[in-house]
Amino acid sequence: MFGRNKNNAPAVVDVNPGEVMAALGTVQEPELGGDLVTRKMIEDLKVEGGKVSFTVVLTTPACPLKNQIESEARAAVMSVPGVREVRVNFTSRVVPKFGGNHRQILPGVAHTIAVASGKGGVGKSTMSVGLAVALQQSGARVGLLDADIYGPNVPIMMGVETMASQQGERLIPAESHGVKIMSMAFFLTDSSPAVWRGPMVSKMIQELLTKVDWGELDYLVIDLPPGTGDASLTLAQTVPLTGAVVVTTPQDVALSDVVKGVEMFKKLNVPLIGMVENMSYFVCPHCRERTEIFGHGGELTAKRLDLPFLGEVPLHPAIREGGDIGMPLLVSAPDAPQSRAIRRVAEQAAARISVLTLKNRPASISNRTFIPLTPR
Repeated sequence: MFGRNKNNAPAVVDVNPGEVMAALGTVQEPELGGDLVTRKMIEDLKVEGGKVSFTVVLTTPACPLKNQIESEARAAVMSVPGVREVRVNFTSRVVPKFGGNHRQILPGVAHTIAVASGKGGVGKSTMSVGLAVALQQSGARVGLLDADIYGPNVPIMMGVETMASQQGERLIPAESHGVKIMSMAFFLTDSSPAVWRGPMVSKMIQELLTKVDWGELDYLVIDLPPGTGDASLTLAQTVPLTGAVVVTTPQDVALSDVVKGVEMFKKLNVPLIGMVENMSYFVCPHCRERTEIFGHGGELTAKRLDLPFLGEVPLHPAIREGGDIGMPLLVSAPDAPQSRAIRRVAEQAAARISVLTLKNRPASISNRTFIPLTPR
């Protein structure tokens, strides 16, 4: 690495930027395949003496393998003669799933994520809120559409203080915890039920989707009503969905209903992002013993249905309490084990979305369609 000058002192070897890029070209993107250079994920390479810095452009700010990429990129560059120090920076550009006419329906929205369940009572809205907040905390621009017409609880769970407004014919979302929010609850009184037939449900879903000014979003999380009814059908037929996340609890009754939801999305040609097992287990706060109150079997069901398994979220009073007071646990206690579990699910979902979007897309095309995140 070092030679000797005429004073017999070590001579510093100039670092060749081309050799640095060649080294980075040996580092593979672990989810998408292909190397970082070919996928045009390396920017702002700087070489100053033996110090090298560069930026890795991730496909999602919620990348679950960021540490692996950093470690492998650092090791590759350190092997280049003359390199003494490596600084790896990160940014992210979320690539939209659809372009052209598809984006005219929801202009500015890169990805639409439907969160569904085969039956009620499995914590679907809780997971919708958790996904939205976790993605927002990662640095993404996120919207949350409460399309659960019969039980629109998202504004309560997100602690919305200022309702949505209207400018001309466009609806302006409310905002809480950095997430833009639209809900049927904004149009109902506290005690009025939504007693609607199918056509009315379909019309309301279409208006919530197409008349809202969402602005620029990386992810729009859509909390669907439970089951396989009109709301889900209307959604899939109105907007191009990036994919669906299916939420279940471990008991056999809930798992059996997962099959119906999965088959519905397959018939509608909606990709399955994966399955989440909510209320997966309970850890006693006194003895620390793990108890699977509702049984265990989500991961096996996911394998049987050939679904990616996004993870397990425990049953814990703090998650419920956060929803009741409008302060999601990810906000009030971001480092709690339960928060980390939800964050892991969001990271896996984001990674899966990148795979669905980019796996078979040439790097030269995908990089021309990058949408940079707004600096914070």
